[in-house]
Amino acid sequence: MIAPRAELIAVLRQFNPWWDGNRVPELPRWRRAAFREVESWLSAPPAPRALLLSGARQVGKTTILLQAIEELLAKGVPATSILYATFDHPLLKLIGLDGLMRLWKEYEPSARDVEYVLLDEIQYAKDWQTWIKHQVKFEPKRRIAVTGSATPLIVEGQESGPGRWHTVRLAPLSFYEFLQIKKLPTPKLPDVPSLRELFSWTPAQFTRVGALAADLVGPFQDYLIRGGFPQIAQIESISLAQKLLREDIVDKVLKRDMTALYGVRRILELEQTFLYLCLHDGGLLDVQELCRSLEVKKPTANNFIELLEHTHLIYRLRPFGYGKETLRGKQKIYLADPAIAPSVLLRGKALLEDAAALGLAVETAFFKHVYTRYYAQSIGFSYWRGGPKGQEVDIIADVNGRLVPFEVKHRADVTPRKLAGLTAFCDERKVSEGYVITRDSDDFGLVRLPTKNVEAMAVKIPAPLACYWLGRSEILATKLDTEP
Repeated sequence: MIAPRAELIAVLRQFNPWWDGNRVPELPRWRRAAFREVESWLSAPPAPRALLLSGARQVGKTTILLQAIEELLAKGVPATSILYATFDHPLLKLIGLDGLMRLWKEYEPSARDVEYVLLDEIQYAKDWQTWIKHQVKFEPKRRIAVTGSATPLIVEGQESGPGRWHTVRLAPLSFYEFLQIKKLPTPKLPDVPSLRELFSWTPAQFTRVGALAADLVGPFQDYLIRGGFPQIAQIESISLAQKLLREDIVDKVLKRDMTALYGVRRILELEQTFLYLCLHDGGLLDVQELCRSLEVKKPTANNFIELLEHTHLIYRLRPFGYGKETLRGKQKIYLADPAIAPSVLLRGKALLEDAAALGLAVETAFFKHVYTRYYAQSIGFSYWRGGPKGQEVDIIADVNGRLVPFEVKHRADVTPRKLAGLTAFCDERKVSEGYVITRDSDDFGLVRLPTKNVEAMAVKIPAPLACYWLGRSEILATKLDTEP
């Protein structure tokens, strides 16, 4: 064995204190929506697959695994039937997955009806995809959950993936979760599992709830600056929080993961590309302009952008349409969290004084919320540009063939005349319902769009309230609905 057995056993016992009758380390009492799915797969897997919990660094993947272990122990699962380890540890990285399994069996050789294997940062283990494939096929009593903060690109297309694991994507905290983790008071707002319910509201309901939602404005601005990474969000100093976000999340991905996992050597050019995307968050990406500005070749730039997406730092939104329309059109880029750009660009609280930058941060936050809430249902997201004057709609969701447009207008007094893009889209596609994400708490209610080919209505929703409801509905939902 590469390292002394006693030393390796000591490492495992440190990671698994429940083996010696000790408790799971102190964990947050609140639980994210993804916890339910992880716990369900471990308790009663709906299919013979492993579970891959995928997300950026520091979004809480380890906490969810440990909470799942806590739940298993509370249900009476024998302590030594549960193995937890992280391949961030150098010794475990050396012995590999098979070595880890052999060591576990040597330490606790008794037969188990069901075994639970929970592994952190699986991407650092050699040949992990093939290992999971064999485990699922030949070890049916072994239930496996793994996390990955940087999933190699080959995962999606290789033979071992389909049918071998189920992926749960964990995004940074929603605004609702941010309020919970910060223990901030929240107004007594009605639950709205689906935003579509708002089309049946009365003017009095809009007025009453809009007044209550005014209390969300301050915390929402704080959320935009601090971001949705649990440990960082709880730091009092904004400058320190942004510094840690920059160092612990962005720098480690760019300077460690990219080198270790993808063999990237041109780190400076990769960092410059990411800075360029931070400056254009929420905007259309002109790859040719990026290449001219940074003096990089187009294949290199496209490769960097693809890598950043697979390390969960950005989202890409393609143009609405089919075939060549989407291939030739420019893509929109959203950062994974609204606080990333102000942290990387050292803006601090100045973000709140820059109306344009604040509007883009709000758009990024809203997209993250609506995407996270509905991505598991295979809902397609895009943006639209068209009409007689090249108007644009920020986000289009395709819900089983029903098109749902969202326009973010973070400004005062959004009137129908200011919704030319939404109006043109509804006219062209004969869509009767849309949503406008507004700034002010009193800019909340139904508005009739001046369409010609169809009768169309839109609900104007203040951004803090829209994000609050999307985050809360994700927590409360007992089953996934398909109506944004």
